[in-house]
Amino acid sequence: MKRLILIRHAKSGWDDPMADDHDRVLTERGRTAAKSIGEWLAAQGYVPDVMLVSDAARTVETHRHICDGLGQTPKTSFHPTLYHAAPDTILDLAMRQPDETIAVIAHNPGIAMAAHGLVRTRPRHSRFSDYPTCATTVIDFEGDIRVNQGTCIDFTVPRDLTD
Repeated sequence: MKRLILIRHAKSGWDDPMADDHDRVLTERGRTAAKSIGEWLAAQGYVPDVMLVSDAARTVETHRHICDGLGQTPKTSFHPTLYHAAPDTILDLAMRQPDETIAVIAHNPGIAMAAHGLVRTRPRHSRFSDYPTCATTVIDFEGDIRVNQGTCIDFTVPRDLTD
């Protein structure tokens, strides 16, 4: 069995309109949200064996705060190809991982499209369709990761954890 955890980066800022998109960092709200997601993952027993992370500043920072919430840092690799990656790129990278529980931290629209395309039945959560910042989907597969073959076992957004 494989488990795939798909996480959109946390809320980032546009404080410097001249800054390169790749270099944008998280807002304070984003840092808090990412840590909350890490705490939720740990509390639910969804601790990844490996984390695949876009090399953009906001995804790297999201990773760090999620790991703070997890209380550990799983094996991690940073991938330039995950920066604004298409769903096929995300899936290709995840499918090549030998580990059982794989987390991917990347960007919309690719991460949302991957989540939508992998599950047989979408969760009833109203935010799954727009996949806001730090949205997290946990998907189980009977065998290998395959399109439209996953079972969504959980989905949350940071607001669910703070209200």
